[in-house]
Amino acid sequence: DSILFSGLDKKVNVWMSHGDQVQDLPDDFNLLALTLTAPIAAMQHKTLPIYAIQFHPEVTHTNNGQKILDNFIFNVCNASADWKMDDLISQRVEEIKEQVQTNKVLLGLSGGVDSSVTAALLHKALGKKLTCVFVDNGLLRKGESEQVIKTFKENMSLNVIKSDSQHVFIRHLKNIKDPEQKRKVIGRTFIDVFDAEAIKLKDIRFLAQGTIYPDVIESSGSESNEARVIKSHHNVGGLPKEMKLALVEPLRDLFKDEVRRMGLELGIPKEMIERHPFPGPGLGVRIIGEVTKEKIKILQEADNIFIEELIKADLYDKVSQAFAVLLPVKSVGVVGDERRYAEVIGLRAVETVDFMTARWAHLPYEFLEHVSNRIVNEIEHVSRVVYDISSKPPATIEWE
Repeated sequence: DSILFSGLDKKVNVWMSHGDQVQDLPDDFNLLALTLTAPIAAMQHKTLPIYAIQFHPEVTHTNNGQKILDNFIFNVCNASADWKMDDLISQRVEEIKEQVQTNKVLLGLSGGVDSSVTAALLHKALGKKLTCVFVDNGLLRKGESEQVIKTFKENMSLNVIKSDSQHVFIRHLKNIKDPEQKRKVIGRTFIDVFDAEAIKLKDIRFLAQGTIYPDVIESSGSESNEARVIKSHHNVGGLPKEMKLALVEPLRDLFKDEVRRMGLELGIPKEMIERHPFPGPGLGVRIIGEVTKEKIKILQEADNIFIEELIKADLYDKVSQAFAVLLPVKSVGVVGDERRYAEVIGLRAVETVDFMTARWAHLPYEFLEHVSNRIVNEIEHVSRVVYDISSKPPATIEWE
């Protein structure tokens, strides 16, 4: 009967992924909710407006989670719903101007949602003081390099410089297999490229990045310093300490859904905003083990088939992120009456809002069969395709 659960049924399905639990109710607290395995799933102080819950109300997989948050925000905290996205945009524009002053800013543009929104926000704040560098690191999706340059020059009138650096990244990744090490090598190489570009441009004092809050949390970079490292994002845990440029990160405290809302408010085309996320280290963390040119080519082809078929089947917008992974194993297959001992491709598709939690997408079997057939028949170096049915948590969305 708590105000926290006002308007809800007595039984609610919630998302709870924990290895620990509260066993004893503290003094001055009443029990509000429990499950078969969590004896104290929610509790409330007897006299003070203090509530504690064990589950995640903020994720889409908790039924009426938004209602629980609304009850807390508006009925317990008595907050008013007067916040607007355009207020935040105005505030961030002023913060950028104050931080940068008369200096010039270099932005690493990937073509993904986060860096695109960062570019639009910085362009609004700084105008011609912003220069965007698109680094073709050789770890991009098929045809992405040309597409990104065209999109930004035509749609946003940004000053974009392309840096062809595939050979540098591949050289630095030689013999590197550990995922954390790969991310850090890619992060350092990005910074080296940006430093080189900044020297050419002269008077660049700041490096802007599309870092968002999940990147910070998973890299254990939050202000509390209490979080454990899940994976170092190349733009957080992968940055070298001796970096010459100061950082500008206007999206650092926003989640993906908030970034998308900001992008629409800034006038970025919907098709750009609704593109699936692509990791900063690119295909480098979707090739499990050492990265080589041959493996990149195989993965680009497989990933392209998967995305192409999702769009054709009108499924692309129904999943939040989808991609292929090249696994570090080989498998025996039979193609054209001949034995083939070749690579294994994993397919991954998830549904999520904030990318902090996610459920594997229940794609139709017939669709998966069609995609699998295309990949094996069209890519001679692949003999088997598997589908990842792990949710986040316990798995992360990316494999590395």
